[in-house]
Amino acid sequence: MEYENLSVEQIRDQLQQIEQNRANLEKALEGRRQQAKHDLARQLKDTIIEHGYDVSEIASLLISRRRRGAAGAKTAAKQGGRQYTTYVDPQNRNNMYKRGVIPSWMKERMQEQGYDASSKSDREAFKANYLQVLED
Repeated sequence: MEYENLSVEQIRDQLQQIEQNRANLEKALEGRRQQAKHDLARQLKDTIIEHGYDVSEIASLLISRRRRGAAGAKTAAKQGGRQYTTYVDPQNRNNMYKRGVIPSWMKERMQEQGYDASSKSDREAFKANYLQVLED
């Protein structure tokens, strides 16, 4: 596609569509990852039972007593560290924001609500007062 022939509006529309596609793909990826973890857990449980052991007995061996407290932090680190809140536009559930560059739809909504997108305090207030938190 030749971008030189597109208007500013068309370019913005395409960027918004790309952002939306990315958000949808990230959501689908996370869903697949969660399903894969559940499938693996089911397979492990079946294997443990096939070998005649109690699942809780084997599970306790997987995490040593000394490291049990660090297991949660280690899991978070494996998942990329800190977990960030995902916000959803109540007018359009396809518009999502997690972190990073503010998408154009969010800037527009902020402006409509009287917030300044360049002000951190306004961004935080907008997220708290307008956007909805996406529950995982």
